[in-house]
Amino acid sequence: MATLLYPPGPVPTFPLPTAERPAVNYDMNGEMVPVVRPDGEVIGRAPRACVHDRTFILHPVVHLHIINRRGEIYLQKRALTKKLLPGRWDTAVGGHIDYGESVPEALFRETAEELGLYDFNPVFICDYIYESAVERELVNVFAIVGDFVPSPDEAEVSEGRYWTVKEIEESFEKSILTPNFEREFTMIRKDLEALL
Repeated sequence: MATLLYPPGPVPTFPLPTAERPAVNYDMNGEMVPVVRPDGEVIGRAPRACVHDRTFILHPVVHLHIINRRGEIYLQKRALTKKLLPGRWDTAVGGHIDYGESVPEALFRETAEELGLYDFNPVFICDYIYESAVERELVNVFAIVGDFVPSPDEAEVSEGRYWTVKEIEESFEKSILTPNFEREFTMIRKDLEALL
C-alpha cells in the first residue's frame, strides 16, 4: 500500500498554469485530493473536479473487492449520473482519498458511504498506476472475504450484486464492465482466489 507522506507545511495547489492552460478555472474551495509521486509522497493538492479533466495529475484512490464464501465477487453498477463510465459495472468500492486522509481512512469512509459496510478486515493486495484518456491514478487495492450484505447508496451506485468469475469473464470487452476493472481483475485474480 502506498503510504501517503504528507509534508509538514503548505503545499502548492494544482493544476499549475502552463502555456496550454494559462487560466485555472476550478473551484478551489471544494473537495481537494492529494497530488502524489508514485511512491506516495504528497507534493500538492488539487480540486477533485480537475483530476478527471485530462490534467493527468497523479492522485491516490482506493479499491475494495468483496468476495463471498462461494467465491463470487460483488460488483457495483455505476450510477447513470456519473461523469465517467455511467452504467458500467465496477469494483465493489472505488473512491478518491481526500487531502489529509490516510489510505485506510479513505477505504473505510468510501466503503461506508457507498455500501453501508463498517465492520470488516481488509487485506492489502497491491498498488499500481492506472492511466486512461482522462486521468492518472495511484490505485491501492484491497479485498475482504465474507458473506457481506452491502446496502448501496443510490446516489453513488445504481445497483450491486455478486457475480461468478465465469460471468465476469464472459462480460469482458463488451462495454459491460469498466476497462479499469477488467485490467485490475486480470492482474489480481489469483490473489483474490488465494483468499478463499
